[in-house]
Amino acid sequence: MSMLRRSVGITLLTLLAFAGYYALKEWAFAPLYHLLAGWGIGNVLAYFVTYILIGLPILGAMVLLHGLRPMPESLGLAQGLGRGVGLALLATLPMLVGYAWVFSFNQDLSWQKVMTGAVAAAFFEELYFRGFLFGQLFRYTRLGFFPALILGALIFASGHLYQSQDPATLVGIFLTTFMGAGLFAWVYSEWDFNLWTAIFLHFFMNLFWMLFAAGDNALGGGYANVFRILTIALAIMGTLLYKRRQGLPLAIRRETLWMKPASMVPTQTNPPVG
Repeated sequence: MSMLRRSVGITLLTLLAFAGYYALKEWAFAPLYHLLAGWGIGNVLAYFVTYILIGLPILGAMVLLHGLRPMPESLGLAQGLGRGVGLALLATLPMLVGYAWVFSFNQDLSWQKVMTGAVAAAFFEELYFRGFLFGQLFRYTRLGFFPALILGALIFASGHLYQSQDPATLVGIFLTTFMGAGLFAWVYSEWDFNLWTAIFLHFFMNLFWMLFAAGDNALGGGYANVFRILTIALAIMGTLLYKRRQGLPLAIRRETLWMKPASMVPTQTNPPVG
């Protein structure tokens, strides 16, 4: 099977499965969640189960692409969890310390909000957007970083626009979350496709934002964004330092930005597509 045919097949299957997931998220998430919660299993468990169920199109595509057993590695979940926690904790220290210093503790925060807004949001958004949509396109086709990133980043950013109806704030939220999607994809790629790095970075950034009421939406205010920018800078510098000390080339470089050489693409998924 030609490399071009394989790349096209993987791209089409990935996009079709993600479209199925996103359609379910938009139209079936709320009724399914309320149905499950009504069965008495608890709101948090209902939330997690709903996220799993709407991800079934993605699960089916991953089985077709790689088979069941290689799926965790193909999504980036088989790599070191500890390394992901370490990078994320180090990088988000400015948010933790800075927000604790500047802002008061969020008295309205509940365990349910943490589980849905920090744990579930970080895990499932990174799994479906970075591990699947971005990861399958960038890892297993000839598409470079920008083409593999752009669609998911646009959808990811657009999904946060409900947080405001003011035009200026909407633009700010879109740009902030779009750049966040790019950061998570870059970190995921540079840490040898270890999805835990992106998951825990996303988790701690969300958690500290919620703990100290740093902002009413993803845009935030001046002080909040100063510490968030410091966190982003630390995540980037820590990653670059890791690559340099390990003597590893950057995954995102000139020859991988738009279209990768055929030699950089795995020769076969398991089972083959096409």
